[in-house]
Amino acid sequence: MDSAAIDRFEASRSRLASLAYRLLGSAADAEDAVQDAFLRWQTADRERIEVPEAWLTKVVTNLCLDRLRSAQARHERAAGDWLPEPLLEGDPMLGPADTFEQRESVSLAVLTLMERLSPVERAAYVLREAFSYPHAEIAGILGITESASQQHVHRARRRVAAERRGGGEVDPASARRIVEEFLDAAVSGRTERLVAMLTADVIAVSDGAGLARRLLRYKTRERVASYVRAGFKPTPAKRRLAGGSPAFHIALVNGSPAVVAVVDDRVVGAVAFEVSDGKVASLRGIAAADRLARLNEAWRQHEPDAPVINAW
Repeated sequence: MDSAAIDRFEASRSRLASLAYRLLGSAADAEDAVQDAFLRWQTADRERIEVPEAWLTKVVTNLCLDRLRSAQARHERAAGDWLPEPLLEGDPMLGPADTFEQRESVSLAVLTLMERLSPVERAAYVLREAFSYPHAEIAGILGITESASQQHVHRARRRVAAERRGGGEVDPASARRIVEEFLDAAVSGRTERLVAMLTADVIAVSDGAGLARRLLRYKTRERVASYVRAGFKPTPAKRRLAGGSPAFHIALVNGSPAVVAVVDDRVVGAVAFEVSDGKVASLRGIAAADRLARLNEAWRQHEPDAPVINAW
């Protein structure tokens, strides 16, 4: 393949990766899908491709749909027993972030909610909300009618909005302040402070550091507060599991404020927060090493703010 064809693909790689990540919720799977698209680009009759960007978008979208429909993916994501792979602010795979809809579509909360959509609904929603494709183009990409595209997007928007816990976009500085106060309450041992900072319908989800066979879920303010208090209470066993005594930083993960636990410049866990009306509406804790690989890579190239807790 000539260098011009390679350059043409590379010019689209970042956009294709951010599309694949939104569809799959996994950076590693997104990279695989883009690489598969590159292999197809190599063998395609490129002289007959009028608009390469459109052709590549269709190929990547359909590769992702194949993955979402696979038996393995259905098993892994069964009953919502799955969390997206977190990405640090500035990661190019997060893609476009000019509008609220674009930023929301890549949040951990919405990526999780999209698991409840059918693969085609998810694709139509992402193409429309995150990449502003007109319905006529979405129809061509997905092999459906324009009317069906409109229906899929409408249903997806309605389902996401119905289950969304946040009350719209939150000022980053305000969200950070709430998370700092929440972390201070978590390590203080005063559970009543935590309860007061939680919404009435708060939820918490954790992967149990990759040790649990299923996701751990907590509802009600009292149960979530107890889980958070126990989770942030230092013990020798937790330090051994983390490989040392972590420092805690506040950072943006998928556009949301998060507590990032770091040992020797290595991320060992992240808790992303959804904030609504000045309170915490949800928490998602991810500590399985295989879900933190890309976040770790980005963290090593990142200049973080000073930790809010130096040693645990």
